[in-house]
Amino acid sequence: MSICKKLVLVALASLAVFAAGCKKKEAAAGSGNQIELRVLNYMELTAPNAATERERVWGAFEKANPDIKIVREDLYNDPFHQKVEAYAAAGRLPDVLYVWPSGRSTTLHTQKLLKDLLPLLEKDGLTSLYTAAALDPAAQGGGYIAMLPRAITSSHAFYVNTEVLTAAGLTPAKTYAELKAQVPVLKAKGIETVIMDNESDWVMQSCLFSAIAGRFGGEGWEKIILSGQAKFTDPDFVNALQFIDTLYKDGVLNRTSLTAAYGDGIGKFSNNQGAYLIDGDWRIGMFITDKSTGQAVISPERQNNFLMTIFPDIEGEKLHQSTSTVLGTGWAMSAAIPSGSAKEEAAWRLIKWLSGTEVQTYMLETGGIATPTVTNIDISSLNLEPLQIAASNFGSQYEAGTVVIDGAFEGEVHVPINVGLQEIGMGDKTPQQVAETIQRAFENWKAKQ
Repeated sequence: MSICKKLVLVALASLAVFAAGCKKKEAAAGSGNQIELRVLNYMELTAPNAATERERVWGAFEKANPDIKIVREDLYNDPFHQKVEAYAAAGRLPDVLYVWPSGRSTTLHTQKLLKDLLPLLEKDGLTSLYTAAALDPAAQGGGYIAMLPRAITSSHAFYVNTEVLTAAGLTPAKTYAELKAQVPVLKAKGIETVIMDNESDWVMQSCLFSAIAGRFGGEGWEKIILSGQAKFTDPDFVNALQFIDTLYKDGVLNRTSLTAAYGDGIGKFSNNQGAYLIDGDWRIGMFITDKSTGQAVISPERQNNFLMTIFPDIEGEKLHQSTSTVLGTGWAMSAAIPSGSAKEEAAWRLIKWLSGTEVQTYMLETGGIATPTVTNIDISSLNLEPLQIAASNFGSQYEAGTVVIDGAFEGEVHVPINVGLQEIGMGDKTPQQVAETIQRAFENWKAKQ
């Protein structure tokens, strides 16, 4: 026998041994040994209470479920979304992952890469534990319960620093005209009027423009466009874009905000360098006491000097006292996991824990959510700080909730909106030009449906 043939036979024998070993490991994994779950988690590692979350949420689950091994990957902001798309494209989606109801998780929903959780909820008798809004399949991108949301989210909130305003002889603006008039007064004292971190293109769209589009377009404005009865180039939407242009021209928003990374403005706002801050209702989680250190960006004693409300009334708006709301984020399971398998049971056990009463209570206590989706939490019994109480009462600050754009339109449409808003801010395009670009993108998307 030639040397080459001997080498081939040795290599084949080695592969056979390796394959047999793998099969033994796979068999062991399904016969009493630990089941491994790959998990992709959305987490800012430097955020307050991040260390506590690792112990209270993940550590507690692993301790109570020694038969499950969690291999967790923690990512945040754009790197998270980029990794999700990469995993989806490669067909290697984690077993359990953090998901948006639509918008930035559109690929997962529309390509049916996530398992329908409703049968599992019904099997365990858990449907009554969650609010009707949380289990509305129409609120999710694929039209089914692909993820179990942990909150109802207000993507726009207008935070007010009354310490700054009082020192300047001002009171919180109730109309845009009042807000504009405060610009020169605050500027003379070296104070920014409105802080907003707009480097990431989703921020303006989600945290402000969605609410403004609702103000000018009215409730259900997106349905009229989706049905073809209106266009993005019609006056209502163009006027909303024009208002964003006005914010920059009036100095209410500085153009330097377009180079501010998301989260940069927290310190400025809390240190009295700005009178107002625009962000989502989730931002309170960065202000309150970090339970692992006992430190807070805004101490509980100072928090009474900060308000959480909505953007002031705008002349010409159709809808008053409204903000943008959307089903919150939550947890999903890869559709690749076989139904009835031990891995499905393990993944479902983890999702139930991450989405259940105990974890949602913890998230309320640490500012992770403001409006839970489980129905059995007595919020009045919790020891909450002033800003947390303000967040839990935020629903009383507005009379109507309109859509968040990246929850109503797929990426081929909302990405041009995101980019166009930045182009308006930089002065590179007019609102009319941006509207025309968006309409073309919408028509191209529509043609594919």
